[in-house]
Amino acid sequence: MRTLTFIAILFTSGLDVGLIMFPLTEFSGYANLVEGPEYSFANPLAIEFGFWAFLIWGFYFLTCFYFCIIEPHVKFFEIPLVKLINNIVIIGTCAFTACLLLINLPWYLPQIGDGESVVSAFYLIVLASIALAVYSSSSMKLLRLLSLGSSILFIGLIAIMWYRAFMTDNGFPADFLNKASLIGEYFTNIHQFMLPLNDYHAFYLFWWFSWSIMIGQFTARFVSGIRTWQLLLAMVALPSIAIGIWFAILYHYHIEGIQIAGFINDLMIIVGILMVVNSLDSLIRLYSDNLNLTVERFGLIPYIIGNLVVMCGLTLLFQLDFLRIEWVGALVIGLYFSCFGYIMLKKRTEVASIECPSKKNAFEFNQVDAAS
Repeated sequence: MRTLTFIAILFTSGLDVGLIMFPLTEFSGYANLVEGPEYSFANPLAIEFGFWAFLIWGFYFLTCFYFCIIEPHVKFFEIPLVKLINNIVIIGTCAFTACLLLINLPWYLPQIGDGESVVSAFYLIVLASIALAVYSSSSMKLLRLLSLGSSILFIGLIAIMWYRAFMTDNGFPADFLNKASLIGEYFTNIHQFMLPLNDYHAFYLFWWFSWSIMIGQFTARFVSGIRTWQLLLAMVALPSIAIGIWFAILYHYHIEGIQIAGFINDLMIIVGILMVVNSLDSLIRLYSDNLNLTVERFGLIPYIIGNLVVMCGLTLLFQLDFLRIEWVGALVIGLYFSCFGYIMLKKRTEVASIECPSKKNAFEFNQVDAAS
């Protein structure tokens, strides 16, 4: 796969609407040291960055490494019970992603509803997003084009908000560089983020654990031919740089009290929804392949209807608090410990003998290449 295409698929699959919508709602909470003294070790921008970047993407790199190099020799995720739990995790996290969109839309579209009462427009937006994701997951070409398109839109959003924030008041580059430099406090306190700071941070960690196992599996299908250092840059450095720039811009808006409305607000909503679609289509593609619930087997219409019903039903269960992402994250942690124990007890020799990637890896390289 072309490197830029891979980065686009990786970036858009590994993030969702929270990247666009959460920071502006969270900066003030991280700055309130009366109610949150545990955040006193760093500034709000560094805290926000720590919840979303670098260490998290490093974990994605680790899981991608496992599925590229170790899993072909261990085949832990081919054990029937493990395979079942793994796909429950993927489907559950997929539905939670759609639920987050439903929960946060009122904050960005208060003119439609306040989130307290049932507003059909919000449900229709989420339904349309799930439907588009299901359709996109049916074709590698659609998935690829959607990932590239949303990445370009996100870059455009960054450029527009950057210009509005820093160029119009002649504050560039000093203001932006001053804001961005605040992220440095994250790296000097990175150890603080390895264990839960509080219940809210624990929620994030469970969320990232849920994502990590899926991102590792999904991206491992597309890395044929790429060097390890290139993969490290693509999975850790580049996403962290993009997130850091975006958060620095949003933090400037927060500090200066710059209003986000009109075209900017609409563009943020569009990009956020596309991020959700990109995340969903990647996960739907993954569990559909794992369970052999493919278009080739059932046809396009049954594939779309079946996935749409499952995703909409589970999204409502999350929204009604019948399901929690913490439960899904706990399942993933259980899978990791079980995998480690399985390797130590039964596969130590096979893992110790690994010298290069397995020739048996079944990448989707040719599918993407044929669709490009």
